[in-house]
Amino acid sequence: MTEPFVIETAELRKRYGSVEALRGLTLQVPRGSIFGFLGRNGAGKTTTIKILLGMARPSGGQARVFDLPADAPDASVAIRRRAAFVSDEKGLVDYMDVAAMIRFTAAFFPRWRPDLEQRYLRAFELPVDRKIKALSRGMRTKLALLLALCRGAELLVLDEPTEGLDPAATEAVLQALVADVASEGTTVFLSSHQIADVDQIADHLAIIDRGRALVAGSLDDLRHRFRRIQLVFDGAAPSPAFRTPGVERVRREGRVLTVLSSAGGEGILDEARALNPVSVEVLPITLKDIFLEAVAVEV
Repeated sequence: MTEPFVIETAELRKRYGSVEALRGLTLQVPRGSIFGFLGRNGAGKTTTIKILLGMARPSGGQARVFDLPADAPDASVAIRRRAAFVSDEKGLVDYMDVAAMIRFTAAFFPRWRPDLEQRYLRAFELPVDRKIKALSRGMRTKLALLLALCRGAELLVLDEPTEGLDPAATEAVLQALVADVASEGTTVFLSSHQIADVDQIADHLAIIDRGRALVAGSLDDLRHRFRRIQLVFDGAAPSPAFRTPGVERVRREGRVLTVLSSAGGEGILDEARALNPVSVEVLPITLKDIFLEAVAVEV
């Protein structure tokens, strides 16, 4: 039976000396999803990737990829055979030209897809006779992504793939990922702090900070659950203690009381109206708002 989750972690921990990079991280990445892994610099995103790909061993907890233990040497080799990794360093050989880099890489992968190679050469407008050292940052990213997409990997792990790219190059990269998931069923694990990129293409995500997941789930579900309830009063706003589950944050600014809820707006409205406000408004919030609120709550 095919595993429903390509990546699963449970209470994953990693300590470097006195620094605890991961503090009980739990994730579930569904097969065939584009999973956005959001967090500030230093939140633990790169450490998580290293553990998933066998480049670091956890200090505690579990990490499984393709239902294989990521910290077991033999299983880790099997995971890397089925996964492709693109980091911000790209791993390209500067003295080669684009065509030579493609031929060199293809020789290592029996499942190499020449049809996808041609598709992405055209889509990315890569100059096959140009030396890699002469490529722009955007072209280098596109080439690294081509090499990952064409090897027949079931899982594509990307670490800040669009950082520093211009809008046109970013759009080309994002659309290639969407097309590959749609046509090939690849699972994409997109680690980034570029919220707009994740918002554009992801269907599931986790927001982590200081080594723990603060928010996780399908993007549609998160958009449905998170609401901002704004209450306006005649005088200064009160300081209520809400009992309704899902209240994440309460702010008072003069006559305005703003409540962030992660359980929709309906449950809190009875409590809110009992405070006798002049007006009550329930507002949807953006992924950027959810991210900023989530990382602001963590202390």
